[in-house]
Amino acid sequence: MIERNVKSLLEEIPDKNPFGEKVTLVAAIKLQDTDSINRAINAGITDVGDNHVQEFKDKYDFITGNPRRHFIGHLQTNKVKYLIGKVDLYHSVDRLNLAEELSKRSANAGVTSEILLQVNIGNEQTKGGFECGQAEEAYRIVKELPALKIKGLMAMLPFIDDNKELTKLAMKMRSLYDKLKANDADFEYLSMGMSGDWKLCIDAGSNMIRLGTCIFGVRNYGK
Repeated sequence: MIERNVKSLLEEIPDKNPFGEKVTLVAAIKLQDTDSINRAINAGITDVGDNHVQEFKDKYDFITGNPRRHFIGHLQTNKVKYLIGKVDLYHSVDRLNLAEELSKRSANAGVTSEILLQVNIGNEQTKGGFECGQAEEAYRIVKELPALKIKGLMAMLPFIDDNKELTKLAMKMRSLYDKLKANDADFEYLSMGMSGDWKLCIDAGSNMIRLGTCIFGVRNYGK
C-alpha cells in the first residue's frame, strides 16, 4: 500500500506550482515504524518530517536512504538541544523564545539552523504561530538572531469544509510570503498543505506540502 500511495502521489503532485516553483513533498512520519518509513523512502520519498522529539531520537539511526530531515511539530524549548545539527529544516518556529533558543543552541554548536516561521493564518486559539499582523515584526526580530537562516513560512489551514474560505486564507498566506521574499534571497519555502487540503494549497502557491495519511493510511493512535 505504501509503495502504491507514494507512486500515485508523485505522479499526481505537480512538479511546479502556479508560480513556477518546485513542489516538495515531506512525508509526515508521526507514529510510523521505521520499516514503513524506509519503504516510503525506497518508493521515492526524499524528505521526512517528525512531530515529536522522542520519536525523532528513537528513529534517527534506523531511517535509511539519507532523506532530508524536517521537524514539523510543536517544539518545546527544553528539547531543542536534542535536534541541533540533525534537522535540515524546522517548520514550526511559532514564538520568539523558541527562535532565541534555537539561535543560542545552534551558535554554541557551530551550526546554522534553517527555519520557517509559523503563521496562525486562521487566528485559531488551538494552534500556535504568529498572528498574520505580527508576522512581519517577528520576521524582523528573528532575522537579527545569529546562527539562524529564515527559509520561509509555514501554516496550517483550519479544518473546515469551506473551500472558498480556505482558498482565501491560503492566498493571504502566499501574499505574506511574497512580501517578505521580495527583500530576502534566503526565502525559498512556503510550507502549507496536508492530506486534506494539499491540492488547494498548491493552487494558491504553496511549494512544500506535509502528507502523512495519504502515504501511510490512517494513524493508529492506540500504538
